[in-house]
Amino acid sequence: MTKPAIILVHGFWGGAAHWAKAIPELAKRGYSDLHAVEMPLTSLADDAGRLKKMIAQQRGNVLLVGHSYGGAVITQAGNEPNVVGLVYIAAFAPDAGESPGSISQENPPAAFANIAPDNDGYLWIKADKYHESFCQDLTEDEALVMAVTQKAPLGTTFGDAISKPAWKSKPSWYQISSQDRMINPENEKMMSARLNPKKVITLDASHASLASRPKEVTDLIAEAAQSVS
Repeated sequence: MTKPAIILVHGFWGGAAHWAKAIPELAKRGYSDLHAVEMPLTSLADDAGRLKKMIAQQRGNVLLVGHSYGGAVITQAGNEPNVVGLVYIAAFAPDAGESPGSISQENPPAAFANIAPDNDGYLWIKADKYHESFCQDLTEDEALVMAVTQKAPLGTTFGDAISKPAWKSKPSWYQISSQDRMINPENEKMMSARLNPKKVITLDASHASLASRPKEVTDLIAEAAQSVS
């Protein structure tokens, strides 16, 4: 069996380095064709376009893994023919016509009030609120690094809607974070249920489960990769 390439897609308020703990875990299991795309976070079209370029660089099959808003990106870009599966890690999985913003407004997350725009229209998690909002199960030092290096999205990106959801035609897997303060866990349950997923796991974790629970997250990614090999 040929292992698929795995492309890891970050979300809002972080970059590709948010996968820093999952990458070695995947490598230990023999997954060497690993990629972590760095997205501009300027619009869904820009981000999905960047991901499609990376998908096109792969010679064989591709498994997409999205965290947070990265789930919306893999939903939009995952219709490419060599994409064989989608893994959602505490992520948005919008339906056609839905956006991360519309889903969040219907059922706001606990830390919604800790997001603030700057004068240029970018949205930030308030630095002194980052730990409690995004990654309360990480150390203070880890949270400080994430807060200082956070990558803010343009606020308009929240409202960009999905056109053709890839999860309607590709197999999917989903990890729910039961202590998520950035995406309401009830929204994660709703989105995961309608995917008709191959598997759903729930972790007693923050939004940053990819960093706080890398082994369990990697277990799910590896199971998906084996399924599509």
